[in-house]
Amino acid sequence: MRRPFHLTAATLAVLAATAMTASPAVAVPGPASPSLSAVTHTPGTVWTTDPVTGRMTVALDETVTARDAALLRDGLRGTGDVRREPGRLRTMLAGGDAIYGSTSRCSLGANARSGSTYYLITAGHCTNSSATWWTSSAHTIAIGTRTASSFPNNDYGLIKYTSRLSHPSAVNTYPGLLQLYGTGNAYVGQAVCRSGATTGVRCGVVTGLNATVNYPDGTVTGLIRTNICAENGDSGGPLYTSAGIILGILSGGTGNCTSGGTTYYQPIAEILAVYGLTIP
Repeated sequence: MRRPFHLTAATLAVLAATAMTASPAVAVPGPASPSLSAVTHTPGTVWTTDPVTGRMTVALDETVTARDAALLRDGLRGTGDVRREPGRLRTMLAGGDAIYGSTSRCSLGANARSGSTYYLITAGHCTNSSATWWTSSAHTIAIGTRTASSFPNNDYGLIKYTSRLSHPSAVNTYPGLLQLYGTGNAYVGQAVCRSGATTGVRCGVVTGLNATVNYPDGTVTGLIRTNICAENGDSGGPLYTSAGIILGILSGGTGNCTSGGTTYYQPIAEILAVYGLTIP
């Protein structure tokens, strides 16, 4: 594992740390049977639909019981697939490094603005935990204060800059910076990377869209799925392309960066639309 990245006032704004629209895409169709309906919102399950074939896939983490797995297989017989993923599905939040709340730390996803007012975007399960955020665990230099937070259902939050820290539109690529030139919508098969304070830059491809993720602490819908790993503290970090297009911010996932994993992202375009923000 890479050594966690310690943000300073100079590097804080590099990773600017996510929103569903009023009518999000529905990832889970009407249940096929009463037994399936009973397990639709089971924690540890992720529901996705192939945008071309319409076929459903349900991924199960290690906490889903054999009984529930059997109910899912019976309910989806002929219309979908059920598969196991290693580890436990979780939001990736840990006390430690990067941007610090009162009891936790996360990664920044993107700097955004409304007129001359600047905000950083991160995951909502992060901003739920603290109203004030700092550059270090010592809580000596304040970044700003939480102005919005949405989790579960969505997974995004805003922190308004209240200090004179710089906030360029760029991603920390460990080492170096990648300028962000705009936002985009992910598509299956797209080559992407993510950046996070715990594990740095990791790359892979988009493997699904409009995923409904049933975390132990709540359900989030409309997420992008990738085959990129992540670990605690990477939450809120950006998903982007090599051309400098940001697609989303990390919500959570399964696995780790030793054995591999799957991760899910809140689309950035939805966040900007909800709050009337732009990426500078």
